[in-house]
Order: sequence, then structure tokens, then C-alpha cells
Amino acid sequence: MSQFRTEIFLKKSDFFIDYSSKSFFIGSCFSDNIGNILKDLKFPVVLNPFGVLYNPVSVKNALKAIIDKKVFTENDLNFANDKWFSYQHHGSFSSTKKNEILDNINKQSTLAHNFLAKTKVLFVTFGTAWYYRLKATGEIVANCHKQAAQLFQREMLSVNEIVNLWTPFIEHLQTFNPELKIVFTLSPVRHWKDGAENNQLSKSVLNVAIHEIINKNSHCSYFPAYEIMMDDLRDYRFYSDDFLHPNKLAVNYIWSKFCTVFIEDKTLQISKKIEKINKALSHKILHRNTPEHKKFLNDQLDKIHNLSAQYPEIDFSDEVDYLSKELSTINSSL
Repeated sequence: MSQFRTEIFLKKSDFFIDYSSKSFFIGSCFSDNIGNILKDLKFPVVLNPFGVLYNPVSVKNALKAIIDKKVFTENDLNFANDKWFSYQHHGSFSSTKKNEILDNINKQSTLAHNFLAKTKVLFVTFGTAWYYRLKATGEIVANCHKQAAQLFQREMLSVNEIVNLWTPFIEHLQTFNPELKIVFTLSPVRHWKDGAENNQLSKSVLNVAIHEIINKNSHCSYFPAYEIMMDDLRDYRFYSDDFLHPNKLAVNYIWSKFCTVFIEDKTLQISKKIEKINKALSHKILHRNTPEHKKFLNDQLDKIHNLSAQYPEIDFSDEVDYLSKELSTINSSL
């Protein structure tokens, strides 16, 4: 017997991601993991402009606020535990300074609006069908921000509620950006605080809802990140220490499957050159301000200039700035 696993084989998509097309990621862990890899490889990406979101209502609300260019004011903020926060945003947007958080929220929302208008592919990841409703207002929150449990009512969305919410909203997205392709994914991270049965029930509701939405709209498709993790990588060696989140090995494997579907070989070759530069620049320098160090920096700068000449759409400004400053320091010391 030579086969010891149930590998999932995927077909190429009929549309692809490259360095001239924009991708937008929003939702749960898949968005963060794959979006950050693309970002590190210099693909034009916007990633979770409201922070990590888990339930379908909050994901939809965030996208609607982005499309509508909603301006958040102090009326949208709350104060507790010495911090200002928004119930529509992740805790990464909290701050001790009211104006600081509002500036950050509105800046990210504006950038996201302009980016989404020109985005080729929107990746939407649902994490859980469970949600929390603030009793005082009836608002469904994206994050409870560690507030007292008695302030919220915990409920679960039904398949019909998700489908009825998202089906017309996809039309809204298509009106805003007629060229937009939408790829749904289901987060493989188990929400263990819900318990094994409730977590599985939640994932099942999301899975059925996603596929009903896709069946109603030809612009939508599905990437099986959940199935890859649950079936192909069915072993705890692919999990982090909490036994819930995929570890780096698993994320890299799912990334390879993602590339199989959405990235053509010629684009992948460019990304591998950028990955080599990233690895070189992340190396610890043992002997700074030496001729060898100077040669290393010049070599990396030459590689970046060569890539920039071939692919001017790729932004290497941060790397060029860093290398130029390092070389200036060396030149003044040698």
C-alpha cells in the first residue's frame, strides 16, 4: 500500500493573481495567514482593514462600511479598561487615545475603499456562525473586547440568515466593482470555547451557507482551506501548541495549494526571487560596516533594481530605503 493520506487535488482557477492585480482579504485566520504571505511577497494586497473578523454579519458590515465610505466618529466608540474601542473592529484597533483610534480607523477604511474599487479578487473567510449581540443596543458585535459576558446575548446564525444576508450584498459588491471575483473560504481553526459539538455545528452551517451563496452567483467560488486542514493534514503535527491553529508547516502547505489554484508559474517565479531577497535581508549581520557587508548590501540592491526594471508595478521602496541608509552608514565609516 503506497497511499497513506487523502490528498486533495485542486484545479487551476479561471482567473489568477499576479503583481498587476489587487487582492483583498477579509475575515478569519485564512485571510491573515495567506494574506500576509502575499503581502510579504510584494503582491498588492489589503488585509483585514477592520482587524480579524469571525462571523458573517460582521464581515458583511465591515465591507458595507468600506463601500459606503462611512466616517467613524466618537459616537461609534466605547470606553472601558482604560481604552477606546469600536464594537465593529478587532481589539488591535483599541487605544488609550480617542483621536488616535479614530484617525487609524478612518484612514484604513478610506484606503480600503479605494483599493476595493479596483480589486480583482475578494477573499472572504468565515470563522464561526456564533455571534454576540450587545443587549443595550441590539448591535451584533465583531469583538466583545473582553467586556462582561452579561452585556451580550450569544446566538447562532442559521443557513438561511447567512444566505439571505449575503446574496443581495454580493449584488451590492458587484455594483460597486463589476469586475470583482469573490472567493469564499471556511476557517479551519476550531472555536473550542464553543465545545466540540457546537463548533462542528457552526462550521457545518457556514459550509452549507457558503455553497448556497456560490450556487446563486457565478462570480463566487470556494477554496477548500478547511477541507485541506481537516482531511489532507489530519494529524496534530500540523497544529500549533494550542492544538487548534495550523502551524507554519500547515500554513505553508495550504499556501502551496493556494498557488496551485490562483497563481501561474511565471508569477510564482517572480515571487521566489522576492522571497530570496526577503530571506537575505532577514539574516543576522555578524560583521557590520565591513567591505563584505557593503558587497552584500550592494548585491541585494542590484537584485532589487533588476526586478524593478522588469516589474515596475512591484513596490520595493522600503527595501531600497533601508539598503541605501545602510550603505550610507558604511561609506561614512570605511
